[in-house]
Amino acid sequence: MQDHRMTNIARLRDFVTAMTDVVNRHGDDEAATLAAGRDLLGDLIGTDDWLPDQFAKPSTEGYRQYLLYCDPRERFSVVSFVWGPGQRTPVHDHCVWGMVGVMRGAERCEEYGNPVRGEAFGKTGEHRIEPGGIDLVSPDIGDVHVVSNALDDRPSISIHVYGGNIGAVRRHVFDADSGEPREFISGYHNDVIPNLWDRSAES
Repeated sequence: MQDHRMTNIARLRDFVTAMTDVVNRHGDDEAATLAAGRDLLGDLIGTDDWLPDQFAKPSTEGYRQYLLYCDPRERFSVVSFVWGPGQRTPVHDHCVWGMVGVMRGAERCEEYGNPVRGEAFGKTGEHRIEPGGIDLVSPDIGDVHVVSNALDDRPSISIHVYGGNIGAVRRHVFDADSGEPREFISGYHNDVIPNLWDRSAES
């Protein structure tokens, strides 16, 4: 078990800086943004020494969604998702591109096709994401799924990057029997975000 009390927050700062460059360079080119961003996210989750403990806490009330950074123009956001044993999302979409990288534990992703109002819709596939694994979502490549903790004895944590301020995006949860959407705005479970810019403790 790693000791997560000391955090190398510079890794997150470097990721945010590099991801800003990607968004500046590729603009609305989703495929290029995801290709470059996936490599950066892989590097970030590949070393688990940077996530502050307060953004890694599970809750018995449900999974937690902690904002780590949001671009000033809301072009992308970085979020830690923390899943207690047995916790899962409803069937939902994102309405923007997204990257999901597992850092601790393991997650299960159940994929759904595009819902049609008035019609039942079911899973089109299911897979497990181990540490270091990254899933991609968007309205163009597949955007509807259920995510859950694949472990029944400990939390799992994934780092998500979205093409917008995901906590403020109007998106949808779906009734799997009827395909009926319900709009929601997820918000976040934290009131503060990590201080990426204090270099005073760095040698």
